[in-house]
Amino acid sequence: MRTAGASRTFRAGLVGVLVLTPVLAGCGLKSGSPMADDVVPGSVGQDRPLRGASLTVTSKNFSENIILGQMIGLVFKAAGAEVLDRTNLPGSISAREAIIKGDADAMYEYTGTGWITYLGHAKPITDPLKQWEAVRDEDRKNGVTWLPQSTLNNTYALAISKKNNAKYHLRTLSDVAALAKKNPSAVTICVENEFASRDDGLPGMQKAYGMSIPPGNIKKMDAGIIYTQVSKSNSCLLGEVYTTDGRIKAMHLDVLADNKHFFPNYNAAPVIHTATFDKYPEIAGLLDPVSRRLTTEVAQELNARVDVDGQDPHIVAKDWLIQEGFIKNG
Repeated sequence: MRTAGASRTFRAGLVGVLVLTPVLAGCGLKSGSPMADDVVPGSVGQDRPLRGASLTVTSKNFSENIILGQMIGLVFKAAGAEVLDRTNLPGSISAREAIIKGDADAMYEYTGTGWITYLGHAKPITDPLKQWEAVRDEDRKNGVTWLPQSTLNNTYALAISKKNNAKYHLRTLSDVAALAKKNPSAVTICVENEFASRDDGLPGMQKAYGMSIPPGNIKKMDAGIIYTQVSKSNSCLLGEVYTTDGRIKAMHLDVLADNKHFFPNYNAAPVIHTATFDKYPEIAGLLDPVSRRLTTEVAQELNARVDVDGQDPHIVAKDWLIQEGFIKNG
């Protein structure tokens, strides 16, 4: 199961920004492995515009990002390229450096991670499109080309079980603030340790919403336990979740809207080593249609197939691309 939240600010971007590793490890192989699928163009890749190209795809080491990296590789393969699979790199920096240095050609990255973690801005940009534009423009100097983002937004949220929400009818974080004011004892919340202490976590959220949760009602635990506690017990009315997590639907949770836009946007977008994009500008036409179909809800479903049902991320990516008509089996 993925380390949920691997795209956010906490833990240096919650991608687990780890020590740089000198060896790129794709799907467990030190040098990566060729993508051997027999796939052909569907609605993208007609006329095989990447015929003769040798391209390397990468990703971070959590389910969602691996799935997205596999999608890129399969689309490239269908468009005629030879593809080396170096997905599943440890942490965020490894994959980032691979793109910058040209050791890898393409991956999906998150705009919030780019803006806050890589480019060093403390304040996120509320408008998702403006944040993507700002990241795209500033990251050019690093040799990174950002293609248009998806609406897939892998950020923080609070969730409540559908069973409990039948009583409280919560829809937004403002609703939570109102309930906490009306009935403080009703609002119990389970969060990770770091989320509980950071200004861009629970303290900042309470301030932004004028929310006051009694300290005794805040319980700290590991991320994976939170989902179970919110779903199956009465100890946590609310829990910290990640908006694209497959367990949201599997455990019948309602995600509450961040109606004041407190949490940063982490929209997934393809990033390409600029020299590669200059050589193969056709890549934009291959990946833009895929990104347009990637939503938060789609990500929840695909992540659940891996994290709940135990399926292989490569198969999940391939099945979805075929289902959507982007590629076909050869």
